[in-house]
Formats: sequence, C-alpha cells, structure tokens
Amino acid sequence: MTNHYYTNQSEVISQERKHTIHVANLALQMYTDNGVFSKMGLDFGSRVLIETLLQEKLCAGNILDVGCGYGPIGITLAKYYPDKFIQMVDINERAVHLANKNIELNTVTNAHALHSNLYEHIEDFQLACIVSNPPIRAGKSVVHHIIEHAHEHLASEGKLIIVIQKKQGAPSAQKKMESIFGNVTLLNREKGYWILCSQKDATDRG
Repeated sequence: MTNHYYTNQSEVISQERKHTIHVANLALQMYTDNGVFSKMGLDFGSRVLIETLLQEKLCAGNILDVGCGYGPIGITLAKYYPDKFIQMVDINERAVHLANKNIELNTVTNAHALHSNLYEHIEDFQLACIVSNPPIRAGKSVVHHIIEHAHEHLASEGKLIIVIQKKQGAPSAQKKMESIFGNVTLLNREKGYWILCSQKDATDRG
C-alpha cells in the first residue's frame, strides 16, 4: 500500500529523528519521521515563506497554518509573535503528533496542532492570517480548496499567504486567488517558488 504525507494514516515504520533547523535567526529543534513532508529538515519553500512573512510583517492577529506538517512554519511564527495564537492543522496524524511534540520541545506556549482535513475541525474564530505550503501532490483540487475556503475563515482585511512553485501550479493558484478575493500580490519569487498573498476586503463580512 502506498502511503503519502498528505493522507490520514501512514503505515510506514516510525523512525523519529531530531534536526536543528536554522531559520529567521532562530535555531529550532525539530523531530521528524518517516511518512511526513520534508523529513530531512526544512524545505526551501517553507523557508522562503517564513522569511517573507516576517520581513513583510503581514500577520496582524491570530494565524492558521494549513498543512503544518511537523510544525516548522507555525512554530517559527509563534516564536516571533508571542502575542498571537498560532493554530496548526494537518490531515496526517503522525505529523500532528510531531508538531505538538515540537511545540513543547521549543517551549512554545501560543500554538497548538490539530488533526483536521484542511478547515474541517478548526476553531471557530476569525483569523488575521492563513498561511500554507500546500500539499501539491494531493492535487490541484486540494490546493484550490485551501484558497476557496480561506475567505470564509478570515476576518475583515485578513490575508491568505501561500508558497507554491511555478512549475507546480503557481500561475493557476494566482488566478484562483484573484477570482476568490478580487486581488492577489506576488510578494516574493525565489528559485521558482512564488509567495502569493490575497487580502479580504474590509467591507466583505462573508
């Protein structure tokens, strides 16, 4: 049976390992495992997303990390924004277990990881920011679902920020974000990775 990091259960044998991840002037300890995304350490796309988010100071309130994996994006944001709550979700139960373990390992008190198929089980509050390194291998429909349903979970003037490679569908995601939000900005572009941002209109309460 084939197992994928973007599915609910992984039947591959667990073999946890600990890495030191250096990002945004932080040295974070992270447990990874077989069956989760980027098990050898922080992937380039997530790094570019983190650095762009922090440089642009895009998140004014509570944040949701969709497809959090073992937690590098959400935990880094929690370290930089101790006054904000970072909710992290993933369909992969092993990834969620690792994310919560890494939250504790890095003494983070303002973040929590939750098992959820995208937005299915998220807490009911209006978010200032939704960030995602979406599971491209799960298919275009999953990526577009993240974009489409972000709008309803964002507060007025809330932002959706995603990272996606040009060759893996960035232009398509850009068009989808424009169609849903009425706006999209290319914040950064590095080695084929695009950081895209859309903002919910201040007059749109839906």
